[in-house]
Amino acid sequence: MQTAVPWDQPATLIDLAGKAPLISTIATCVRHFGALKAEHQVQARILLTAPTAREGQRTRTWLLDPKEIEALFIQLRNEGW
Repeated sequence: MQTAVPWDQPATLIDLAGKAPLISTIATCVRHFGALKAEHQVQARILLTAPTAREGQRTRTWLLDPKEIEALFIQLRNEGW
């Protein structure tokens, strides 16, 4: 999945288990996600401040799931952040 979300866009990393959210930029949320244990990553989602298009979906979304966040983490790491 490639998103057009700018790394400096505000976002919120949330945990479906009820842990406190992280409110920061998408880059910081993605880096924080990468530091989580695997069992916590499956519970994580990123809430965007502006919806983004998704491949295979007709509508835009406000929420990124763990697989999408993992892809962003790899992209972030490859870009040298």
